[in-house]
This record gives sequence, C-alpha cells and structure tokens, in this order.
Amino acid sequence: MSDPQTVLLTGAAGLVGTFLRARLPEQGHRLRLFDRVPIPGEPDAVTADVRDAAALADAMRGVDAVVHLAGIATEAPFPDILGSNIEGTYHVYEAARRTGVRRIVFASSNHAVGFTGRPPAGEPVGVDTPQRPDTYYGLSKCFGENLASLYADRHGIDTVSLRIGSCFPEPTTVRMLSTWLSPDDCARLVHAALTAPVSGHQVVYGISANSRAWWDLEPARRLGYRPQDDAEEYAAGLLAEHGELAEDDPDHRYIGGAFTRM
Repeated sequence: MSDPQTVLLTGAAGLVGTFLRARLPEQGHRLRLFDRVPIPGEPDAVTADVRDAAALADAMRGVDAVVHLAGIATEAPFPDILGSNIEGTYHVYEAARRTGVRRIVFASSNHAVGFTGRPPAGEPVGVDTPQRPDTYYGLSKCFGENLASLYADRHGIDTVSLRIGSCFPEPTTVRMLSTWLSPDDCARLVHAALTAPVSGHQVVYGISANSRAWWDLEPARRLGYRPQDDAEEYAAGLLAEHGELAEDDPDHRYIGGAFTRM
C-alpha cells in the first residue's frame, strides 16, 4: 500500500494523539483530526463523539485510512467503557464500511492479555497468546480486535491492531523498562501499520526496542517497524529509586501489572 495522503486521527486531543499530531506529518501523512473536545490551535478539527455516526461518516469522506485512538484510556465503570470504547469502536468500523475506507490502525492494548503471566527471560510473549483481559478496559480492547477481525473477513477492511504498552515521553516505573513505547517509536509503528502491505487483520505489540522487552516484536518488524529507542537508558535511575520488583508484585507477575488489581 502506498503512503496514505489523508488519515483520520480519532482521539487526537489525547496523549498518544498529541504525540502523533506532531510526528505523522513528518512521515508524509496529512491528518484530519477528530475528538470530542476542541483541540487548541486546530480550528479545522472535528469536535464530535465517535458515537455520532453522521459526524464520523462526514469526517471519513475522502480519507485513505483511520488511526483510531478515541476512547477511555484506563479502567472505568462498565457503562462508560461500553459507550466510549465498545460502541465507539463499532461506529468507527461501521462508518469506514459505509464510506469505503479500507485501512484502520486500531489502538489496542497489552491489557487485552493482561492476566497473562510475565514470561521467562528470553521467551517473549507472542501475538498468538490467548486474550486474557485484566479489566473492562482490557475487555474493550479484546472486543476491538475481534471486531477488526470480523470487518476484515466480512467487509475487506484491513486492520493492524497495536497492543500498545506504555506510551509516555520516558519510562517512569520499573515495569516500563519492559513495556515502554517512546513517542518517536509510536509514530514509526503507526506509519508502518498505515503503509505496509496488509491483508485482513493483524495484531502486533507496540513497544520500543527495550532490552527487557516482554513481547515479541517480530510481527511489527515485518510491517517495516524499526524502533530506535530503548528504555534501558533509564534503568539505572529507576532501579536506584524504586529497586527491583518483588516476585509477588503484580507488576512482576502479570503482563497487565497493577491493572490486574483494579
């Protein structure tokens, strides 16, 4: 697939959306921004909820692909997750079907497999590990991945679901030495997911080239993802401040870390 000229970015006002707004244009993408809140300095952004089918359909006209970030980004009561993350994601895929958009990059999460045990060193968790959500939030990401599979098979919408780890300017916990995705690598990963030859639905993990990585990055590398950052740069300071994780700490035991206690 050639580089999309226009990409609809839902959830553009959020943390990851803000990272991508600053970086995807450098990769050659022209962005159309969508969020339920106004975005300062972006008067042309669409201000609407992703459950607004008419607004979504209008925003998708003429775009080549969608990067779907919109939704609640942590655990919340089920009715809130149901509306924003589950119904919202359905409306995104349905609008894409109706308007003829054939590529979606879906922001999934490691919390779709959060109750998976932390792997032994040197044995990364693959993308084929069974879904084991750790929260209603994680459950919504399982739904999104399965919805993507349905719309790929039934309607021909190719999707890359990114099981994003911890996307922050820098890692702030010992767990993040394994799960960190730098903002620059996030843009590299999304660009690869937008432009790689993809057929159907694919799941990849979204982390930087971390020395302590828990997840198999090979499927993402096959898309053309070339991570350039490593959380190990921050290891000495974080370990001096926090120490190594105790074996009974959820951050040590489970992929989902503290989400397994929520």
